Amino acid sequence: MSDLHVDRVGPEGAPDVVLVHGWAMHGGLWGGLIDVLARNHRVHVPDLPGHGLSTGSEPPADINAWAEVLLRHAPERAAWIGWSLGGLIAQAVARLAPERVTALGLIASTPSFVVRADWPDAVEPAQLAAFADALAEDADRTLSRFLSLQVRGAANATATLRALRTALSSRPSAAPAARQDGLTLLLESDLRGDLDRIAVPIAAVFGGRDTLIPGEAARALQSLAPKARVNVLENAGHAPFWSHPDEVSDILAGLLRDAN
Repeated sequence: MSDLHVDRVGPEGAPDVVLVHGWAMHGGLWGGLIDVLARNHRVHVPDLPGHGLSTGSEPPADINAWAEVLLRHAPERAAWIGWSLGGLIAQAVARLAPERVTALGLIASTPSFVVRADWPDAVEPAQLAAFADALAEDADRTLSRFLSLQVRGAANATATLRALRTALSSRPSAAPAARQDGLTLLLESDLRGDLDRIAVPIAAVFGGRDTLIPGEAARALQSLAPKARVNVLENAGHAPFWSHPDEVSDILAGLLRDAN
């Protein structure tokens, strides 16, 4: 069973927010956004199973199993904000326990990370499979390449990449099994059929220069969740809260004001 590490920041008794990080990262990658949100909220920042300071065995490579682990360590009611893979997990939480979710924030995240027959604006499954092979062959080089992909073509790319690398090195690397399981979640999870059933406010942020999740995915997400507030930051990449912190903070502040 995973021993989940959770940082908790902000005044006790304030409205709760859970931040779920992306693939192969850890909670420290949220950076300054934690402090911004903690001014008015109690912010819970877990390291996903097998990532960062979380130890023990990982749950099965099933999106619901990972969501259930986080729910066991989360407050009874909270706004959930997820980045990339974390956004998929946050959507699974909202599907499994809607009574515990007050709002849903998605950063560079959609209900399906990979291309499907009627879902073209995503990553090709073959590309993700090749990435898994490269990870098994040379994990350090592959992770370095992954960080570079997150900022390629975006404004402030050099500074953002430097900040991401510094933040990532602040905690232990994700366990190999956890990284592989995370890729399986990205490849196999398809939550498109559930998004329109999520009754709480939803806000999504995409980067117009994201080389992993294309900006065109914003339109596809909007078609699945017409009431969602979908935002595209044209000069941002896959980590917009690093390159455009003020804009992302403002979008999330609006979401949290509307939380049920």
